[in-house]
Amino acid sequence: MEGPYKLTDTVIDREVTKTSPGNYGLGHTNDGGGFTVKYVGRSDVDVNDRLKDWVGSYKEFKFSCAGTPKAAFEKECRNYHDFGGREKLDNEQHPARPSGTGWTCPVCTILE
Repeated sequence: MEGPYKLTDTVIDREVTKTSPGNYGLGHTNDGGGFTVKYVGRSDVDVNDRLKDWVGSYKEFKFSCAGTPKAAFEKECRNYHDFGGREKLDNEQHPARPSGTGWTCPVCTILE
């Protein structure tokens, strides 16, 4: 993922210039200079637009564009598990698959 960047509309527009599905991590830079991820998410259409929904909720973001909505979904699932799931993230539940799809999580069996 690219970043971290300050989570403002202006910075989002400057850094996320491509309209595409994508993933993001929201959080802050910790005292050691690393990025602490507190929430992971995705957009199936426009990650720039989705990030703007979070302005004011977190300090910083990282992001990556995805080639397809399925790739974004699978990366969000991996990120969710890699960063600790409900135990360590503010995410209240496992990432949901897009409606109308039968996609499963590449890490666990919760969506089978």
